[in-house]
Amino acid sequence: MSVPAGVASQRVADELRERILAGRLAPGTRIIQDELAEELNTSRLPVREALRILESRGLVTLRANSGAWVTSMDARECELSYKIRERLEPLLLTESAPRLSEEDIDAMDELQDGIEACTDVEEFLVLDRRLHWAVYRRHEAEDLAAIVNRLWDTTQHYRRAFTRLAFERRGWIIGAEHRLLIQALRDRDHTSAARVLELHIRRTRVELAKHPELFTG
Repeated sequence: MSVPAGVASQRVADELRERILAGRLAPGTRIIQDELAEELNTSRLPVREALRILESRGLVTLRANSGAWVTSMDARECELSYKIRERLEPLLLTESAPRLSEEDIDAMDELQDGIEACTDVEEFLVLDRRLHWAVYRRHEAEDLAAIVNRLWDTTQHYRRAFTRLAFERRGWIIGAEHRLLIQALRDRDHTSAARVLELHIRRTRVELAKHPELFTG
């Protein structure tokens, strides 16, 4: 029984997204459609559709008569993405926060315990993302969440590179900001929670700006 084209395309898109976010496909990497189709045991059509899906999410750049590449950013583009996050994520938090339960907030504390115990950058990136999206989990603003999710995806490579560079030095700051955020949510002080989150994102933006070498090569 053949797999429907839409299902096959989404399967390929999900696989490519996972490779990009895990760092196995770096920005600027060319994606050879024929090779990918052969590797994933599918035809070129689902691969083409998958690339269009990922282009709409900002992860792949398609060039007419040329091919497909993993999208790359320069320092200015990454800075702008973080500035947008600074404004949109506090809004997404305020959409979610009133519906967060005590159990939800307890789960955030457990995630932060894991973050503070981990010494591996890849594990940190997974747990850090889970924590932030645990904060947003009760939102009812799908369009807003989709924009935020895209920004997380498209900046993942640079967040990884920066974390590798500053993990030991910055870990305690990240932990302190996370704990302040969680406590503000527990206190039902959503205004303070939004301000802590904005500062948390801004601090990363400012630190990234000090390392232009992350955007070369």
